[in-house]
Amino acid sequence: MNNYQDIINLEHKEPNYKHPRMTIYKRSSQFAPFAALSGFSDQIKEEKRLTSNKIELTEEQKEIINNELLKIIENKDSTAKIVHFIKDKYKFGGTYITTKSKIKRIDNINRELILINNDKIRLDNIIELSIENIDIS
Repeated sequence: MNNYQDIINLEHKEPNYKHPRMTIYKRSSQFAPFAALSGFSDQIKEEKRLTSNKIELTEEQKEIINNELLKIIENKDSTAKIVHFIKDKYKFGGTYITTKSKIKRIDNINRELILINNDKIRLDNIIELSIENIDIS
């Protein structure tokens, strides 16, 4: 006998279980992949995340920002658009974000821009500054 001819046509016998059969979903979950190295996928995602280097401004660009700061001091009710660098907590570099807010004050001692919601932006981290709306009263 070859190719299992003696058993190929036998009727399938259902076992007499005392417990109900496992559902296909539960049975398939036994073979689901598992993370052999927990946290490894998070580490890979973190490594793929890109950061930017901080841009060093030229003297002309610094002068433009200083002129905009003077306009902000004169027009306290105006909204400023600020593009600034935020240092990354985990990797070298960081990201540039744009913030639109009213300016509460400029702290010359700590070289910070204090926003109306008390957030602080270091003046050295600003690469672009402009007034969105000037209140002409």
